[in-house]
Amino acid sequence: MKTGEVSALDWAFLCLERDAAPMHLGAVAVFAPRRPVHPGRVAGVLAGRAAQIPRLNLRVRSSWFPPGHAHWEEPSDFHTRDHVHTHHLPSPGGREELAVLVAELNALPLDLSRPLWELHVITGLDGDRVAVLVKLHHALADGCGAVEAGLGLLDGFTPDPPPQQTTPPADPLLNAAWRAVTRLSRPHRLLGDALSAAGDLPATVEQTVGIASAVVRNMRLPAPDSPLHARASAARRVALIPIERRDMRRIRTRHGGTTNDIALTVLTGALRRWLATRGHPLDGLTVRALVPVNHRSREKSRPDNNQLSGYLCDLPVGEPDPVTRLRIVRAAMDRNKSAGPLHGPGAFPVLAGRMPPLVHQLTSSLAGHSAGLLFDTVITNVPLPGIPVSLDGAPLRELYPLAPLAAGHALSIAVTPYRKFVHIGVQANRCAVGDLEKLSEALPHAVAELDDLDS
Repeated sequence: MKTGEVSALDWAFLCLERDAAPMHLGAVAVFAPRRPVHPGRVAGVLAGRAAQIPRLNLRVRSSWFPPGHAHWEEPSDFHTRDHVHTHHLPSPGGREELAVLVAELNALPLDLSRPLWELHVITGLDGDRVAVLVKLHHALADGCGAVEAGLGLLDGFTPDPPPQQTTPPADPLLNAAWRAVTRLSRPHRLLGDALSAAGDLPATVEQTVGIASAVVRNMRLPAPDSPLHARASAARRVALIPIERRDMRRIRTRHGGTTNDIALTVLTGALRRWLATRGHPLDGLTVRALVPVNHRSREKSRPDNNQLSGYLCDLPVGEPDPVTRLRIVRAAMDRNKSAGPLHGPGAFPVLAGRMPPLVHQLTSSLAGHSAGLLFDTVITNVPLPGIPVSLDGAPLRELYPLAPLAAGHALSIAVTPYRKFVHIGVQANRCAVGDLEKLSEALPHAVAELDDLDS
């Protein structure tokens, strides 16, 4: 059954898909059952709940008219259990062993001919813990949408029922006629929409031109020796790093700034320490991070498609004083927030959402290799409710997000504060980053150098 068109931005994420740069979001959730569990039971619970989430029952189908367009449809032969897999970790089943398996599983692209998600149940962790790796294509959900889908898999969360729709004819030609007839049957609404769009057009055009101009002005060639840029490779490494949330709160109380400002500054310090171990010159060095921003409305009936923008933030990796680094990061993020998520070069996802889908299809190869011209890495903060949640009675203890790794980039970083910890998931190009453990070790040092300083 056809259920709606794929938005231009969602289609852009699909067009960017490459074997060496898959465009899915990931998350590693670790649960602590009170007694050993059977992986098949957990897989069955997840499959049953996934079947109740309407978005997870859809796949993408290209449309022959208009060219380059696509729609979501509900396949008749779909079974959620086919998307849930089980694995067992080798001994000793610690975080390192988990990270190795997650890197292997997350490196594999999703099958774009099927609903765009997978779940992997992982047993064998020490303490009889169970992990679940969630993979959702970026066309299916942004960070906020991924959290909503993930909550629907947990105990006590009931997904909203799908909206009632009149099913159009299945034939593509009849579909086009159906859309035309549907619109013409509501002339007052058609006129109102046209007048509203005409009134908004000048501001929209001005905003779009402004974003495009800012993108072009901020493009630059990456340094040829930058460890943050690398030839695209399908091989991955993953690091899963917990940071005490009370330490982050103490830094915020002492020095000010938002939780995201503190996280960006800690990561800046960790990148500085990591690059120093490689002997990379630090004097005056900045690392430009893309910080994704969700701009969904707070209305109850929000769209399912991506509502995404971003900020560009130059991280002062070359600054030796940690408090000065925080002040620079705060000032940069304050400027971004003052301008808003619909302005500036980081808002290029908004620009992508206003381009015809055919343009994405024709220019995807060029766009996929141009990320390095605009930013050096992605650092995303994925919000999660602070309430206790569980899966089949097992409490959630850890939640590490994983951001897609763009072609040409060596690292992507995602952050999720949950309960007592800030969980940091790092995904790296294995061919370019053979020392990811040094970056992991640098993070606690970056926290300590901010936490130990006087105001």
